[in-house]
Amino acid sequence: MRRDGRIVAVLGPTNTGKTHYAIERMLGYRSGIIGLPLRLLAREVYDRIVKARGPSVVALVTGEERIVPERAQYWVCTVEAMPEGMGTDFVAVDEIQLCADPERGHVFTDRLLRARGQHETIFMGSDTMRGPIRALVPGAEFVARERMSQLVYTGAKKISRMQPRSAIVGFSVENVYAIAELIRRQRGGAAVVMGALSPRTRNAQVELYQNGDVDFLVATDAIGMGLNLDINHVAFSSLTKFDGRRMRPLAPNELAQIAGRAGRGMSDGTFGVTGEAPPLADEVAAAIMGHSFTPVRKLQWRNAALQFGAVDALIRSLEAKPEDELLVRARDADDLIALRTLSDEAETRARASDGNSVRLLWDVCRIPDFRGISHAEHAGLLQAIFGFLHEHGAVPEDWIARQIKRIDRTDGDIDTLSKRLAFIRTWTYVAQRRGWLRDEDHWRGATRAVEDRLSDALHGALTQRFVDRRTSVLLRRLKQKEAMLAEVNDKGEVTVEGEFAGRLEGFRFVLDKAATGQEAKTLRQAAEKALAPHFHLRADRFYNAPDTEMDFTEQGGLMWGNEAVGKLVAGPEPLKPQVKAFVDDEAGEEVAQKVTRRLQHFIDRKIATLFEPLLAMSRDETLSGLARGFAFRLVEGFGIVPRAEVAEDVRALDQDARGSLRKHGVRFGQFTIFMPLLLKPAPTRLRLVLWSLAKGFDTFPEAPPPGLVTVPAPRDAIPGVDAMCGYHTAGERAIRIDMLERLADMLRAQNSRAGFEANPDMLSITGMTLEQFADLMQGLGYKAERGERVKAKPVAEAGDGAAQTPEAPVPETEATETPAAEDAPNDIPPPETPPSDAEPALAASETPEATGALTGPDAEDAPEMEVFFTFTWGGRKAGGRQETRKGPRREARKDGAKGAPRGDAPKGKPRDNKGKKGPKPQQGARRFEARPEKKKDRIDPDNPFAAALMGLKDKS
Repeated sequence: MRRDGRIVAVLGPTNTGKTHYAIERMLGYRSGIIGLPLRLLAREVYDRIVKARGPSVVALVTGEERIVPERAQYWVCTVEAMPEGMGTDFVAVDEIQLCADPERGHVFTDRLLRARGQHETIFMGSDTMRGPIRALVPGAEFVARERMSQLVYTGAKKISRMQPRSAIVGFSVENVYAIAELIRRQRGGAAVVMGALSPRTRNAQVELYQNGDVDFLVATDAIGMGLNLDINHVAFSSLTKFDGRRMRPLAPNELAQIAGRAGRGMSDGTFGVTGEAPPLADEVAAAIMGHSFTPVRKLQWRNAALQFGAVDALIRSLEAKPEDELLVRARDADDLIALRTLSDEAETRARASDGNSVRLLWDVCRIPDFRGISHAEHAGLLQAIFGFLHEHGAVPEDWIARQIKRIDRTDGDIDTLSKRLAFIRTWTYVAQRRGWLRDEDHWRGATRAVEDRLSDALHGALTQRFVDRRTSVLLRRLKQKEAMLAEVNDKGEVTVEGEFAGRLEGFRFVLDKAATGQEAKTLRQAAEKALAPHFHLRADRFYNAPDTEMDFTEQGGLMWGNEAVGKLVAGPEPLKPQVKAFVDDEAGEEVAQKVTRRLQHFIDRKIATLFEPLLAMSRDETLSGLARGFAFRLVEGFGIVPRAEVAEDVRALDQDARGSLRKHGVRFGQFTIFMPLLLKPAPTRLRLVLWSLAKGFDTFPEAPPPGLVTVPAPRDAIPGVDAMCGYHTAGERAIRIDMLERLADMLRAQNSRAGFEANPDMLSITGMTLEQFADLMQGLGYKAERGERVKAKPVAEAGDGAAQTPEAPVPETEATETPAAEDAPNDIPPPETPPSDAEPALAASETPEATGALTGPDAEDAPEMEVFFTFTWGGRKAGGRQETRKGPRREARKDGAKGAPRGDAPKGKPRDNKGKKGPKPQQGARRFEARPEKKKDRIDPDNPFAAALMGLKDKS
């Protein structure tokens, strides 16, 4: 067989080994050139030949990369960068069917017509090129290659149901990014491959896919150009693409070129559609599976015999039409458009005045528009470069340094980094052109370094956005079915195989909130599998932890430090609640039981400690009869029972029964029967929780802040919640139970029929102003009559003029000299509308308007007025509250005038005994009270002085 000048067309579908065949043929010669459609594929072939022959004899030439050793024998190039006139033994051009491509076809057609090896020339591509090659290349031999595996159409399938090792194809950057984002959310991540990526970025992304970090690849139609990947299924997300001028449907042979990437070697592959792509027509699917396509009838062509005598002559030669009917003039490419634009510039036309300058202008115009901004801006850049080259013979280094410095930044998102990569490709191309820079080696290295940094940054950004590394790592470990290592730090953060998975809160695993879809499923599966031993260790530590490390919340939660480990639920008795532990099912029944037992021990001890007096009373066997029944009522009320609810039971208790209850700390107050020790903050907080559980509330009321005498009383408060808080509601506020009883002791010493005023002690224990105290008293069933009087002026000492206020005598009220709370009359109503907290003061306000003081010139001569209130008993109202009277209120007229006189009290004046310090009251509440006076011959058995009075009666 003749070897000199042999031309062979190796045609067939994808996965037939055509490129591999050409590489082997080339290495059989001393020298050779192979042209490939993509620089990505060129880099892949270059790496293969370097492994076979070493880097010293292999050259790589693309638009942006040039590696040419001194003894280069084998040249791996993009089709556009194939050197001419080298006379190598072998020449090969891959994907020759691109002669019909509207954008780049004229370059492939030129190589088909003009590129020849001294001994052998091979064109590899689709069988659709058989006719044009036979017609245009006389003497060409044809070698048919059959596909090594089958290709089967599987129809439409959702991305969420896509099988692993699949490639999803999009035809725009936006579409590729959207698909990759969807796969990351649903399937853990995807690698991204596009023709615009640098070889370094593309190789890094492919490595993610090839090594199994991700099971999906999202790519443009660039994967159809000979990239060899382990793909089992190819899915089209669209059946149309933008070809630079319009949206057009993809031809069956174009679909087949991409679908053929599925199934490598002897492995069968499948293809289909996904997303918004409609199902393929039956005839199209059959054509792809049978590799039967319409032959190519027209090849794109552009005149290669260019005229460089003048700019216009060059343009005319580029616009020349072909003579062969198989050829069609290619549409205007970017280089021709740029040439026309620059030729209209007077300065450029003046510079391009001879053959060399016109050739230089054409070389500059062939700089690709990598940036893709606009023809005008691209032309402006080319004009500047041409001006430098024509005037100085090289591009100034300081100028190109500034251009590169602006690009040399690795911050920003994917789009920003992609644009910078496109920009640096322009300067990489310039640096590769021989003679355009004075220090070519330096700038080739500088631009390559910037491109590498941007490539690495882009790879990192793509991986961060579209690949969930922890999901991919955990998926591989789960597939291996080996024990995985989990770690839990002191903050509860869980890492599985070094990847953050979530937090361990108590005995429940809380998944990382950022995880969704398949990622979340994988993460939880891996974490639960690895956390099993940690649950047991944690349960042992919890079981041996002291009670001081545990607590309960006001909503019934059970805490271990800052972690919720359970909650309280209603039990068989109010003081015997049960616990529900928060334990994941994966922890096991043994862990759940251990946690439950420990929580039950904790709450039982807490109740035993805080309610010790109440529990002791409930266990007292000496209590019998009415006393035992009353103790049961107290236990039901958690140590607090409003007296109005048990008034009849209290009257029925004899003195012995009361005494036996007092031994347990029970106090019979005028308003409440309670145990003072249970009013402390800790028992109150627990009492509210237990009471809420017994009532079956969904949301528990919170205890008031400790130390407050009065608190606001919401109108929509749950009935009984004030008593459980240790307060008694009086109108708008509630007063603490123990302070209310102290106030009641003071009130019993006053003349409630004739009327009395509040003394400083009353205001002090309530912490109220006089106006607020008046509201409180009305809530307790008293009437408050407002009055005004001249304020007593302080007496000035002679000599220094300092004003001195005489000490006001404070009435002495000893508890031992007034009737005890349990002996007080039962018809005093519960409080109603308490005022807000404020500093205690006798005057309601010190403003001139409130006191009635004059303002203006006569203010100095006017007497200073003060407000006072006279309190009298108002009687019991319905339901324990004062009835609202119809008509105008006597004690608070709108015009602020004095209230009407009450009894014998003078109008607007204090009582005669106001502020006087006389003998201790002999009458007090015994003589003046709301209920009828007791008969003299009957002694109240509830009176603590009953025994002494009986003795006096017997003596008399």
